[in-house]
Amino acid sequence: MSKRIYIGNLSYSTKEDSLTSYFSEYGEVLSAVIIKDKFTEQSKGFGFVEMSEEPAAQNAITALNGREIDGRKVRVNFAEEKPHTPRRVGV
Repeated sequence: MSKRIYIGNLSYSTKEDSLTSYFSEYGEVLSAVIIKDKFTEQSKGFGFVEMSEEPAAQNAITALNGREIDGRKVRVNFAEEKPHTPRRVGV
């Protein structure tokens, strides 16, 4: 079962390749995504990494939470699934 990890307080200069590099030390990284503003393409300062196995994800969280990446101390934990709420159109 794969596990999705949230990474917060990222530097705006951090790239997805960099996240992949940091997290791959703890196991196979399936994907790394930095969330960006849809108009400016500027990083919003957080992202997600998906790892192939839960123990690897837990090890990465333990090792990287509070660690400095690109000059910022990051917050790392399991991503929480938000319930889907339909958008209200034309209220």
